[in-house]
Amino acid sequence: MIKEQTASFLKEIPLFNVLEGADFERLLGHAEMHSLSKYDFVYMPDESAGKVYFLKKGCIKIGTHSSDGKEVIKSVLYPNAMFGELCLVGGDKRIDFAQCMNSKVEFCSVDASIIMTMIQTNLKMSLKLYEMIGSRLISAEKRLESLVLKDARARIIDFIKDSIEKNGQRIGYEMLIRHSLTQQDIANITGTSRQTVTSVLNDLKKSNLIYFNRKSILVRDMAKLA
Repeated sequence: MIKEQTASFLKEIPLFNVLEGADFERLLGHAEMHSLSKYDFVYMPDESAGKVYFLKKGCIKIGTHSSDGKEVIKSVLYPNAMFGELCLVGGDKRIDFAQCMNSKVEFCSVDASIIMTMIQTNLKMSLKLYEMIGSRLISAEKRLESLVLKDARARIIDFIKDSIEKNGQRIGYEMLIRHSLTQQDIANITGTSRQTVTSVLNDLKKSNLIYFNRKSILVRDMAKLA
């Protein structure tokens, strides 16, 4: 039963849905499901990097700490996301952390060596991998551009828009984001302070552009959110 559930999940991952027959069975033989709780770490900086992970349930934040100990969140991941993939391009040690943000987080690990062997003989899979890593790089570049060129309000709005693009749910003419982020988390993502996040969210709420609580943000009109 567990093997069937793992197989069903892996077939949803863009990197693996091009595999068939013996190739997919080989992958399945090197895949392992895991379950962790809120605040647990999947991995920490400087740990050996030998596995790639795929998120099935819950949210995970990828981050690091500045020289003064401040947490910096690089990205927030939602189901079907790949993470820990730098070991596929030569990273033998983790440079960041991956931490669970929900009471129950489920994910699958696959040996990096198996993925590397398979992409060497499967053109479709290698192209999928380049596409996924390329998309991650574009997202990181956009975030860096936002941090450098935009003010705090614009960065927080960019965060809301990006979250909608990645994990938004349409409700009529509105868009709903369900999340597990504190306002301090949002501040750590956008390079602002918790007080600034509170002020901007309250201002957007007063303008009837959004409604928010601890678990979600409802965007009333995407076109007017600026």
